[in-house]
Amino acid sequence: MYLVTGATGNIGAELVRTLADAGEPVRALVRDPATPLPDGVVAVTGDLDEPASLRPALDGATGVFLLPGYRDMPGLLGEARAAGVRRVVLLSGGSAGSGDMTNAVSAYMIRSEEAVRDSGLPATVLRPSGFMSNALRWLPQLRAGDVVRDAFPNVAVEMIDPADIAAVAAVALTSDDHAGQVYRLSGPAPLLPVDRVRVLADVLDRPLTFVGQSDDEARAEMSQAMPAEYVDAFFRFYVDGDLDESPVLPTVREVTGREPGSFEQWAGAHADAFR
Repeated sequence: MYLVTGATGNIGAELVRTLADAGEPVRALVRDPATPLPDGVVAVTGDLDEPASLRPALDGATGVFLLPGYRDMPGLLGEARAAGVRRVVLLSGGSAGSGDMTNAVSAYMIRSEEAVRDSGLPATVLRPSGFMSNALRWLPQLRAGDVVRDAFPNVAVEMIDPADIAAVAAVALTSDDHAGQVYRLSGPAPLLPVDRVRVLADVLDRPLTFVGQSDDEARAEMSQAMPAEYVDAFFRFYVDGDLDESPVLPTVREVTGREPGSFEQWAGAHADAFR
């Protein structure tokens, strides 16, 4: 039995589907037990900030896909160990490799990785680059018109399809061969924001235009959506250059045996969400 946390998110939903399609027994951690799920998947509830609340969900689970950054990560891993979990796959991020605890985003991922290592459980850590699904943030702008404005216009990022992250996670959850590994994951090509907008324009058959925000505009907008320390973290990543997410990496192919999907493929598969 595999417990997937964040089961309705971009990665978790793909992982639930991937495991269920392979005939694996899956529990999906959700807020609402009435959440629609693939056939055979069991909805379970619990609060990741309250580790003891996960005991029913963990009972009998052999593997757990875990999101980072919760209040008591050691407690979460302790509950998993006590329940007899034999494998953990932790979602992290590329900046965790920096060891920089002064960066708020890096720090919560570093602490989460440390908790996994300290737990003694066989674990695989995934450090993906930017998600293709981040383009869904543009939905309000696309509903309002044909102009997309976004931050960091000159930063190329290796965008990865959440389905490819899920595919790697599924392999790691269902095999002993990946315990102890830290996998950097990427898609097939680095893309600027304007490149992604151009692809969406072709897929949607719309005359979309990209406008890069100034740093001041980006900071003001981001400050409405996240704490100041996270805004500072992203500016350190993409303005100061502390994080380079442009390298093409072979990990998805090496782990899953297939090439990662392109942004064109992702956009085509999710075109209805943009209409």
